[in-house]
Amino acid sequence: MKKIIYILILLLNTFTIAQNNELFTKGNSLYNDGKYQDAINTYESILNTNNHSAELYFNLANAYYKLNRIAPSVYYYEKALQLSPNDQDIKNNLTFVKNMTIDAIEIIPEMGFSKITNNIINRFSFDVWAIFSIVFVVLFVILFLAYHFSYATNKKRLAFISSNLSLLLVLITLLFAFQKYEYDLKDKPAIVFAQESEIKSEPNLRSEIAFKLHEGTKVQVIEIYNENWTKIKLADGKTGWIPSHDIKEL
Repeated sequence: MKKIIYILILLLNTFTIAQNNELFTKGNSLYNDGKYQDAINTYESILNTNNHSAELYFNLANAYYKLNRIAPSVYYYEKALQLSPNDQDIKNNLTFVKNMTIDAIEIIPEMGFSKITNNIINRFSFDVWAIFSIVFVVLFVILFLAYHFSYATNKKRLAFISSNLSLLLVLITLLFAFQKYEYDLKDKPAIVFAQESEIKSEPNLRSEIAFKLHEGTKVQVIEIYNENWTKIKLADGKTGWIPSHDIKEL
């Protein structure tokens, strides 16, 4: 019985993939014909099957851009970049569409040692740092055994120094892995979808307006209050409360 269910699931997945490929080709054809809204509808029907890819998000962002809809265009370029962080075409298009946003937010630059360590930690994902740790653990064990069973003084000294260096690298890569994990947990970006949104000093309509934001601006989600208000932080350090329906989390 389990084998039959497994085969049915496999056949269903194969059918879904084939159907999505056909829809993707159809969406591209509609885009090339200038039927951008039809292309969007087709691409989003693929998303409804929980199929995600950088190419799909990229094409969806391009279609929204052609309709001059900045917020969803930025949103889907950002989604594409999450799946393919080194794709230069995505980066270029995202930079171009961000130049069309109203809000000019100056990023606070990192300085000194903090900048160097953060650049190193963010160079790889948590999984990659974890793999590095495992590799250095294996290397440490091999070198320690070589030290233990070696009789030549020079080889013994070299194995001892190398094993200690490997152990140090294990600790460093583990530290970087957990630090990267913490960064990823705190990283909750969102895009402003409202044409203009008043950011309040407190999570209620009676509080003072701290500043205003416009569609396409990227923010960081800090806290959610009563599902109606979300505390956000900008790249320049400003914080405030925005109506939750005015943003869409990435």
